[in-house]
Amino acid sequence: MNLESFPDRPADVVIVGAGILGLAHAALAADRGLSVTVIERDERAVGASIRNFGHCCVTAQSGELYGLAQAARRHWLDYAQRAGFWAAESGALVVARSGIELQVLKELASAREAGQVTLLDAHQVTSRLRSTHGTPDPDIQGGALLRDDLRVDPRTTVAALAAWLQQQGVRFLWKTSALSFDDGVVHTSRGPVYGGRTIVCVGHDVDYLFPAAAAEHVIRRCTLQMSRAARPAGLDLEPAVLTATSMLRYDAFTDMPSSDALRASVDQDLLDIGANVMFTQRPDGTLILGDSHAYQHTAAPFLAERTTHTLNVEISGILGTPLEVVERWQGIYASSPNGALFVKEVAPGVTAVSVTSGVGMTVSFGLAERTLDTLFPAG
Repeated sequence: MNLESFPDRPADVVIVGAGILGLAHAALAADRGLSVTVIERDERAVGASIRNFGHCCVTAQSGELYGLAQAARRHWLDYAQRAGFWAAESGALVVARSGIELQVLKELASAREAGQVTLLDAHQVTSRLRSTHGTPDPDIQGGALLRDDLRVDPRTTVAALAAWLQQQGVRFLWKTSALSFDDGVVHTSRGPVYGGRTIVCVGHDVDYLFPAAAAEHVIRRCTLQMSRAARPAGLDLEPAVLTATSMLRYDAFTDMPSSDALRASVDQDLLDIGANVMFTQRPDGTLILGDSHAYQHTAAPFLAERTTHTLNVEISGILGTPLEVVERWQGIYASSPNGALFVKEVAPGVTAVSVTSGVGMTVSFGLAERTLDTLFPAG
């Protein structure tokens, strides 16, 4: 794309990054009547926004993230209808295979409003997991349905939203790298791009552009091992499926009185790989399986087959059926011990925004709404 074709089109907002967080900012800014330009170094989004489960994990958040997740949920459903991408109000199913796992779910159900967390008996759980040739794990004692969780298809949602935004007048500059920033201008690999405010949503790569700010927030890369399996015959899953290891990763569960006992009960092999044993079913029937977590400033590119095997054996055991893996990949997202959100004015007129935990899909629209409220206050 030749930027000389657009010499006199400064936008109200220039957004760097066309992952889900950048697109959420673009969508909400356009809805406020602002002109928007999005700069993306690749020809399409290929990062964390397409490498995940497609699970908007609303119910398991607490505090600030819970409010952002609920706001994001409303926007997800709105844009799914307007842009025409698939979004399911399917909830999430948490599988409990021990008494302590069930106890944590009971505590969460008591702590939340009626109907948000519905406790299930063993039959109610296994009936949702049954396939033609599979008998779910006989150790399943019960579980819970998390009402407010959503699912989207990570492989298609971001591209569909970007295409729709372009139809609405948002200008996209693909295959264009942001190199440096001044107030009102982004210097790119194809020339200057002018705008009123710049919002940088580049996830874990924020340290390439603003190393001092990233170092101050201790931003690292979290790498994940994930895979996709062929659909087991007769399996039709509506909700995302979570397990005990999932309950160790989300504050709504870890805030419960029995969470320490739960951690002590989980197999050390799963703790060693930072496991969140969970899975979702895409609209095409295939299963997204995962995932492990490792933290480093520079991501090691190598995948340990033992890690993938450990995760998939766990999931196969829950479903009671063999899994035929058809794809494997590495996910990467920004992580920080200093909090789940990084929002900082890194230069005059330039705000960097990253989700520094694994909840980018969950809070994206809520965080974008809050950022825009701050930068463009009403009245």
